[in-house]
Amino acid sequence: MVSDSVSILSPNDDNKPMPISTKEDDDHPNAALLPLSTDSSSLDSHPKPATTTVIFISLVISTCVALSAAIAFGFLFFNVSSSASEVSRPLKKLKSPVVLLISSDGFRFGYQFKTDTPNINRLIKNGTEAELGLIPVFPTLTFPNHYSIVTGLYPAYHGIVNNYFIDPETGDLFTMASHEPKWWLGEPLWETVVNNGLNASTYFWPGSEVKKGSWNCPKGYCMLYNSSVRFEDRVDAILKYFDLPSSEIPAFMTLYFEDPDHQGHKVGADDPQITEAVAGVDKMLGRLISGLEERGVFEDVNIILTGFRYRRNGFYYSPLLAIRPPPGYSAAKVVAKMNEGLKSGNVNNGEYLSVYLKEELPSRLHYSASDRIPPIIGLVDEGFKVEQTRSKRQECGGAHGYDNAFFSMRTIFVAHGPRFARAGKSLLLRMFRYTTW
Repeated sequence: MVSDSVSILSPNDDNKPMPISTKEDDDHPNAALLPLSTDSSSLDSHPKPATTTVIFISLVISTCVALSAAIAFGFLFFNVSSSASEVSRPLKKLKSPVVLLISSDGFRFGYQFKTDTPNINRLIKNGTEAELGLIPVFPTLTFPNHYSIVTGLYPAYHGIVNNYFIDPETGDLFTMASHEPKWWLGEPLWETVVNNGLNASTYFWPGSEVKKGSWNCPKGYCMLYNSSVRFEDRVDAILKYFDLPSSEIPAFMTLYFEDPDHQGHKVGADDPQITEAVAGVDKMLGRLISGLEERGVFEDVNIILTGFRYRRNGFYYSPLLAIRPPPGYSAAKVVAKMNEGLKSGNVNNGEYLSVYLKEELPSRLHYSASDRIPPIIGLVDEGFKVEQTRSKRQECGGAHGYDNAFFSMRTIFVAHGPRFARAGKSLLLRMFRYTTW
């Protein structure tokens, strides 16, 4: 099953990455999530000590949106100091709250320091940020993470367990162009919003083209993915919603940019092209802010900026190894044989690959409770990939899909608006964490 033709490849043989943690508890048990403004009903005339408050992003849409599994950007909870300065600010022009969720794909945490980003800085200065970034869900891939954000579910529960995978019951292949409802479990936020009699709009987001439940991807409110659409046109389309009568303005909107992920595939995290792409995204945020200000609604809109598809310098192939043995083969025996081979010295860089039965993966990964996840999962260290045979091709762009405990897998999280505390800070944000009610 493992032979000397199998290689674990690295950009250079001197790379000595930290080993993947196998401990079962959270690596950051005290990771606070972000401070939001609290409702005035939660305050009295005396300052209160810092308390742990559970806040749902859904609250920034409207209290008329019922609590559901989809609400959860989630189960974000964090320590905040309940003081008068954190009371939700009243709307100045809009009659109802609006949430605009923006993804800058591939925006690794730290990219914002590569160049001047005046518009991101403005959102941070007058809003909230995770100072050490957002920890994604595992696997750290585009589709699993984007869909987790809008459903509040781990990939094993919302069904999108990878960018590509096979349904073991039907043999059907899921790709990033699969829009059949059978793949997409859970209830995304746009469906929740529509269920409650409000409008939602999606300008590209994984899962948004799927017609399920009350969401039928309505014309004018659900844009079919087309990477050739200019970023300026995407921003302008969002702004035009605010020219509609108040009752027609979507309560929840998504906006997606491919950059800097597009460049990261080709050049890696430290190339000047990444810096240029980051500056370009910031420019688009400036265009958005200016358009909202011209309409007098900037302070009324709750803007959430984050990014996915984090990357590590290395070879562009997913470092997640997934194996479904043929019928009649014991997964446990295959894992034992593979690990024996990896430790034998006959596999190049074999020490950088760890192979597990999926039920024996670290529980913090939440990556076992789905038949769509193959029985055998291999995790490689940062900067490595798995190939059946070593090739001579040079592909040193960025890679993603690694263990979400690695710092290089983090992305940014910035929020600004009437429901977010001004100058709010949290050291670290986890995408969501379960709590008991």
